[in-house]
Amino acid sequence: MTPVLRRILARLYRWSRDLRDFSAALAVAAVFHVVRLVPAEKAAGWGGFIARKIGRMLPVSERVGMANLRRAFPHKDEAWHRAVLSECWDNLGRVAVEYCHLDHIWDLRPEDPAAGRIDIVGTEHFYALRDDNKPAIIISAHLGNWELPMVAASAHGLEAAALFRAPNNRWIARWVYAQREVTMGELIASRHGSMHALSAVLERGVHLGMLTDQYFYAGIRSAFFGIETLNNQAFARLARLHDCPVHAVRVVRLPGYRFRVELSEPLALPRDQSGRIDPAGAVDVMNRRFESWISEYPGQWLWLHRKWR
Repeated sequence: MTPVLRRILARLYRWSRDLRDFSAALAVAAVFHVVRLVPAEKAAGWGGFIARKIGRMLPVSERVGMANLRRAFPHKDEAWHRAVLSECWDNLGRVAVEYCHLDHIWDLRPEDPAAGRIDIVGTEHFYALRDDNKPAIIISAHLGNWELPMVAASAHGLEAAALFRAPNNRWIARWVYAQREVTMGELIASRHGSMHALSAVLERGVHLGMLTDQYFYAGIRSAFFGIETLNNQAFARLARLHDCPVHAVRVVRLPGYRFRVELSEPLALPRDQSGRIDPAGAVDVMNRRFESWISEYPGQWLWLHRKWR
């Protein structure tokens, strides 16, 4: 093949890829606007129903989801595992659909909590973070609707930034960034060198939100549900560098289409002989907190990720 022909074919491939990605982005935007026409609660119900029906037929359901549940809860029977995995698919479908309604799903009414959609536990910690003018790290797991903590921060004046993984499709990535920026404040795309950007956020006194419950290739070995795996230690290294507190937050999906957001006290992270935060010990503390939360509401965690490899 001549160099000229090779260049022509490469250009045609790039054009076809761009056309495919652009078409996919148009389809995603169209679905988003259609879902927006349906009330959030009804749309979430549909999303959960469709995800349950389709999800259990996908290979990932048995290969990853059921395998994870058998590892984490070996004392439970097969029927329990399948019921939890069905609830996991339901929650995932709801989260996907609720993404289209994030700008108005946050309905907190402090004067009459029962009339709103949101309950908050740990408001004293939230106000302390908001008013102390100091940096802090807030770690979270893929529980309930894990997008809501950043919505809460933006809605109530807590200056915060979050790390997110941008889609590979550049058109969808731009669109997603624009949608999330409206409701979530500052967003930092996960890429090579993003640790420097995260550190710069903390240097400015901003609060940093991180989802830290998934397998991490460059992570620290620690047991999760009694089985060793590689865990995300980025939060611990940043806390060690900036000597800032680390809180944990979770969202619990409640009956009647309501949510409970729980913000913890500053975690008591172990320190080494020099008095600095010990990353390995911090990861252990994180894992124990997440294990406790997941055990309480197992169907609301994302079991479809390969946590143990």
